[in-house]
Amino acid sequence: MTHTRILTGITTTGTPHLGNYVGAIRPAIEASQDSAMETFYFLADFHALIKARDPRVVEQSRLEIAATWLALGLDTNRSTFYRQSDIPEIPELAWLLSCVCAKGLMNRAHAYKAAVADNEEGGSADPDRGITMGLYGYPVLMAADILMFNANRVPVGRDQVQHIEMARDIAGRFNHLYKGQYFTLPEAVIDERVQLLNGLDGRKMSKSYDNTIPLFVSEKKLLKLIRKIKTNSLEPGEPKETEGDTLFQIYQAFADTAETEAMRQRYAEGIGWGDAKNQLFELVNEQLTAPRERYYSLLDDPGHIEQILQQGAEKAREEAAKTLDRLRSAVGLGRFI
Repeated sequence: MTHTRILTGITTTGTPHLGNYVGAIRPAIEASQDSAMETFYFLADFHALIKARDPRVVEQSRLEIAATWLALGLDTNRSTFYRQSDIPEIPELAWLLSCVCAKGLMNRAHAYKAAVADNEEGGSADPDRGITMGLYGYPVLMAADILMFNANRVPVGRDQVQHIEMARDIAGRFNHLYKGQYFTLPEAVIDERVQLLNGLDGRKMSKSYDNTIPLFVSEKKLLKLIRKIKTNSLEPGEPKETEGDTLFQIYQAFADTAETEAMRQRYAEGIGWGDAKNQLFELVNEQLTAPRERYYSLLDDPGHIEQILQQGAEKAREEAAKTLDRLRSAVGLGRFI
């Protein structure tokens, strides 16, 4: 049976929040339960070093994100779950890809262009001021993550589509230069059903805006944060619109169809904001109570998490080693005998 390979990386630079869960973690875990899919999920801790300068932040984030995925039910017997930094074949592949990647392609990367634009707008005489090779070469490392395992599909947000296109360009260039089908050309997957949740202030939920609701805060803290969600000044009894409303959007992300329609009717009937926030809390908290308990139990046993990640790395390296042996031979770096 031919499986479709799906690969997703999770950058270890912060604490997972509701938006991460709805937009990436939940659909990824659902995909891992599909027998037609072969799933690779990894902690992108090399990528984290591009922005994170505090080693304690990276270390804690790696632990929290690994615990989050496991607490939410990722079956590591069905998926390959590993840390990027545990697979030394990946940076080696990144070098092989760098040697066929055109500099002009990197010049067009959105993140690099944005950093240059910030310098120019700030009046810097050096457009590359403060820009590291990590930021500049980020798309090549991402391509290595994907191409190492010849992933067919890579779920990403719209802001990451360019990186998948660059991975395809680099893979195609390598295949052409070395006259073989060494790499599968990956496809970006954007699930239109998955919404980007808004945060406390109505903007996209993001740690950059400091408007997130962390996934596994205590019940008391969860209720406090939900009560801080920005709403308009309509009084109880006044009909309210669901379109563009953050409370309703988050409710819908956790509710089934019947619950969503019932809440939509309550909005039309003029539910008070306090009541709406309490109902949102009850819904979200009910779904997160059991995973929350598992999460904190896992954090108390980092050795267990480490064991799972090492087992995942062993599976990943077994395949990566075979891929890299073939690539070394292709470029002339194979063994003499």
